[in-house]
Amino acid sequence: MPPCRPTEAENPASRELDRLSAAEAFDLFDAEDERVNAAVRAARPAIVAAIELVAERLARGGRLIYAGAGTSGRLGMLDAVECPPTFCSDPRQVEGRIAGGPEALLRSIEGAEDSLEKGRAALDDVGPDDVVFGIAASGTTPWVHGALERARERGAATVFLACVPFAVAPDRADVSIRVVTGPEVLAGSTRLKAGTATKLVLNRVTTIAFARLGNVHGNLMVDVDTRGNAKLRGRGEALVRRLTGLSADAAGAALDRAGGRVKTAVLMQLAHLDRAAADERLAEARGSLRGALERHAPEARAPH
Repeated sequence: MPPCRPTEAENPASRELDRLSAAEAFDLFDAEDERVNAAVRAARPAIVAAIELVAERLARGGRLIYAGAGTSGRLGMLDAVECPPTFCSDPRQVEGRIAGGPEALLRSIEGAEDSLEKGRAALDDVGPDDVVFGIAASGTTPWVHGALERARERGAATVFLACVPFAVAPDRADVSIRVVTGPEVLAGSTRLKAGTATKLVLNRVTTIAFARLGNVHGNLMVDVDTRGNAKLRGRGEALVRRLTGLSADAAGAALDRAGGRVKTAVLMQLAHLDRAAADERLAEARGSLRGALERHAPEARAPH
């Protein structure tokens, strides 16, 4: 009989979970969740390598494609759909593929993860400029390994994230991330520590990659899509005010003249340009507001 995977093992600390008070159970979860950051920190070299690989592929016009099943797939989809409103990225730039298809986002389709061939078929469209990021908490999900296998055949770069040691579940990805979170409070429920660790890793991968690509200025979300809703519009106006010193009304007007693009509005104001010229300078700087200001108008750098 094969050994029990760490993510499936019984956690000695939670053997009396069903007998604990709510406060005691809370403290138990708190103590176990403290281990997650340490596990992510221990995987720092591989996570940094993945970030650099993702940024390089996105810079050359490729895509980041998450591939996962169950909770892992849903977390990949969540990170993908959050990128356009956060970084004004093309929705095709970061994608999520999940075993069982879109229906698996709304309800569990447990058997979908068992097919290696269906995982392969889900990645038939990738190419050499893309990076496929497989996620499998247990490290053994056939659908995910099939997806990565097909991605390698088609020349894509590959990253694999699992919450068990490499020796327990080997892989052949270009970058293998192992965030070893140990047994769950509820044995086998990888939506808990493994899910939290996965979310932390994905947050860092896309946020740092897009920051390296010029979609962030300092720590400001200057590529926010201000057309989404009133909250995002307000955030955009506040950013223009922060970076130019304009009044609220003037910042709103500047944002309108820039077509709702914060970086364009700031560059128009600080470098005294019209919209077309500002967009041209941003394109020359590969989308970086800092680069555009430093290259073309160093005396008008944004105050950040």
